[in-house]
Amino acid sequence: MKLKTTYLGDVYLFSDLKELFAKANEEKSGDRLAGIAAETVQERIAAKQVLSEVTLADIRNYPLLSPDEDEVSRMIEHSINERIYASIKNWSVAELREYILSNHTTDRELKRLSYGLTSEMIAAVAKLMSNMDLVHAANKIEVLTKCNSTIGQKGTLSSRLQPNHPTDDVEGIMASLKDGLSYGTGDAVIGINPVDDSVESVKRLLHATHDFIQDWRIPTQNCVLAHVTTQMKAIRQGAPADMIFQSIAGTEKANHSFGITAELLHEANELARREGTGTGPQRLYFETGQGSELSAEAHYNIDQMTLEARNYGFARCYDPFIVNTVVGFIGPEYLYDNKQIIRAGLEDHFMGKMHLLPMGVDVCYTNHAKADQNDMEDLGVLLTAAGVNFLISAPMGDDCMLNYQSLSYHDMATLRQTMNKSVAPEYNRWLVEMGILTKDGRLSDIAGDPTFFNK
Repeated sequence: MKLKTTYLGDVYLFSDLKELFAKANEEKSGDRLAGIAAETVQERIAAKQVLSEVTLADIRNYPLLSPDEDEVSRMIEHSINERIYASIKNWSVAELREYILSNHTTDRELKRLSYGLTSEMIAAVAKLMSNMDLVHAANKIEVLTKCNSTIGQKGTLSSRLQPNHPTDDVEGIMASLKDGLSYGTGDAVIGINPVDDSVESVKRLLHATHDFIQDWRIPTQNCVLAHVTTQMKAIRQGAPADMIFQSIAGTEKANHSFGITAELLHEANELARREGTGTGPQRLYFETGQGSELSAEAHYNIDQMTLEARNYGFARCYDPFIVNTVVGFIGPEYLYDNKQIIRAGLEDHFMGKMHLLPMGVDVCYTNHAKADQNDMEDLGVLLTAAGVNFLISAPMGDDCMLNYQSLSYHDMATLRQTMNKSVAPEYNRWLVEMGILTKDGRLSDIAGDPTFFNK
């Protein structure tokens, strides 16, 4: 395996694939914080050149984190279809990129290809792609999933309605929920981040949202994003949960910092199947984000983009209903500014889709990052063009509990109308029946008025 090149008269030698992957990554403040980023633009270009000639077999034969040491690595390794891998193992990363971007490569062919790729191979090819490459490639792949309703159809843009409240006040949450519904959001999930992670609080919020969904016959799903073990206790005590949520990471050690194991997630999935209120077959919701492994001191000097790809390799073992990256939530320590946040959002979406995941994005930033709402709208447009399964929306784009900025309910309506997208078909029919959408898919005169749901 060649790990050396000459660029503009200077010789660049990389000690191993781990260093090569890190230095071929686009600029990320998290990689610089970890001390693994390329020192110069020239070194980054040299690393990309060397990476382009590495074969897929090289990447598999020299793992960045050995399966002997790590549960996530073992799960990714065991998920590979050996026949498909054997047919592509001699491809270089550059040849993989050309195949993915070819005009002749279809959705069906990319789905077949996915089963022969490890997460590190998918990360490697993403490092060689431009932003437009990432949009174009991801847009080829359609991933459909079903809980109570089906999302992910070509030509649709679904959304998570996020009615958080700083004290978990049910009345306040329901007011925000009605506001979101009045703009046509919420077909992916009505998902609440609770302040109080107690079983009683989670039960109260699950009952409130479930009862409202049932009363109005809304074709969607509810979820309260407490720790998986809290949700499991609530379900065992009779709480109506359509899905079970958990944040995940790209290494076993980082998952342990979240208080989870692969076995625990299998147990949660089985509990959701037996006692949850979602009809399935998919009943899990995972959330990720570049930099979480570094925060947990569990990154093993692997770059944050590659670790994010490993999140998706871990996630696909569970066949989840939805997955999303919270792209700018951790802050500028890991994604410094608008350019890095936008790049990471496009990378994550592409890598998730290449793992055949129902990929969504929380297009967001913290108030101390060098980004603003215009940047988030730019990323929202790019992801919509890329065929993202869903985006997260909060009232006025301001989450008053988590204290960060996201997309708003009305942003979702604007994106759908501007980009000629619709909500999921079942949800679209319900919105038309309620009079919130007209038959041509536009917001009606009563849209944006949450008092409609006070009747």
